[in-house]
Amino acid sequence: MASGTEIERKFVLPGLPPGLAYARREAIRQGYIALDGDTEVRVRLTPRACTLTIKRGHGQTRIEEEIALERARADALWELTEGRRVEKIRRRMRADGVEIEVDEYSGSLDGLVVAEIEFDDEDAAMDFRPPPWLGREVTGQDAYSNRELSQHGLPED
Repeated sequence: MASGTEIERKFVLPGLPPGLAYARREAIRQGYIALDGDTEVRVRLTPRACTLTIKRGHGQTRIEEEIALERARADALWELTEGRRVEKIRRRMRADGVEIEVDEYSGSLDGLVVAEIEFDDEDAAMDFRPPPWLGREVTGQDAYSNRELSQHGLPED
């Protein structure tokens, strides 16, 4: 079980960065069991792990609790997420001294590519200068949160 604070910045990319097309991929199915104000409960299924995650907060810094699930329990919880799901392929890369997770969405979100960078503390997050290829920063923009994407689809901007 992992717990603590998540400090993250998020960017919308114009497309998959060159060189990442052939990087190792991880398929992610993520669905929301409950949404209440700034609190969310989600289940995430990947080929190697399943987790139940509770997050609270908004923007760059949020409280996060994560619990490992057995596959059968995760599959049962998945059924409760109908109408609040996203599917994506995640690739990881290192650039400018940080690990960047690049998510390429599918289904109704096809074409959306988002990069997320997690930091150890707020100072590191604020000090990070994103390279131009990261595109437009959307940290704290609700329309680009997975919970909103799962319910409302692609933002109109």
